[in-house]
Amino acid sequence: MYKHIIILLLAGILFSQVGRAQGPPITSDKPIMLGGNTVVLKTLTEIRNTEQGTFVNAPLMGHYIISANSLVALHLPYVHYDFNDASGRGSGSTLGDINLLGKYQFYRKDGTGKTFRMVAKTLQTMPTGKSLDIEEMSTGDYSGYYALVGGYESLKFGISSEVGYRWVPDGTLDKFQAKLGFGLPLLKPTYPVNQLNLYFEYSSEWLHERDAYQLLYAQGIQYARKKWTWEMAIQLPLIQDAPVSEQLNYAVFLGTRYIL
Repeated sequence: MYKHIIILLLAGILFSQVGRAQGPPITSDKPIMLGGNTVVLKTLTEIRNTEQGTFVNAPLMGHYIISANSLVALHLPYVHYDFNDASGRGSGSTLGDINLLGKYQFYRKDGTGKTFRMVAKTLQTMPTGKSLDIEEMSTGDYSGYYALVGGYESLKFGISSEVGYRWVPDGTLDKFQAKLGFGLPLLKPTYPVNQLNLYFEYSSEWLHERDAYQLLYAQGIQYARKKWTWEMAIQLPLIQDAPVSEQLNYAVFLGTRYIL
């Protein structure tokens, strides 16, 4: 499993230097921020089907861009769960684990029609959800995620990468994570914005306390019109080295963003 993590890390560093980024990714993050004193309202509903059951996370997210290099956000998740095993957890709906996000851009290099940036990122997860052991939805455990995100963006192409670690002091969901995303715009740049993008996104995840590894691939499409963005992605496992009960079958993402 180590070689898959190393490959993603090296690819992220290489392509961050030579690629040309475009637009916000769907299942990963980006270092590019809008102008200061801007509010973005968004949601990204995930429908996750696993060997344990089907789980839906429909969060309401508010992002406040304080300045061109700093951002804070609050994510309020609504979770529906439907277990198909004999665990007795059944089905139902609940408030999931609330997230507090912070990002700070510490490096920026601009060129003609292109820019390369890096941010430090933290995601603090509050134990407000039920103890359902549904990763990134409802665990009932506090966790802190710390990462570096890099990306190079222009009008032609986009690549972003992320490397981070999630610490769960009272659980077994500690995780090393590396993400790599490619964006391809299909329309010529115009103003007001009218853009259709394809996304190709990879996520390498190692839960070392559970001795579980997976490499996921997400194929996405995104349409941006003026202040609105609509997006959809399907995520599938490429490699899974984990107990069968914890394996992912597929996940569907449906999102909307609006800039105030």
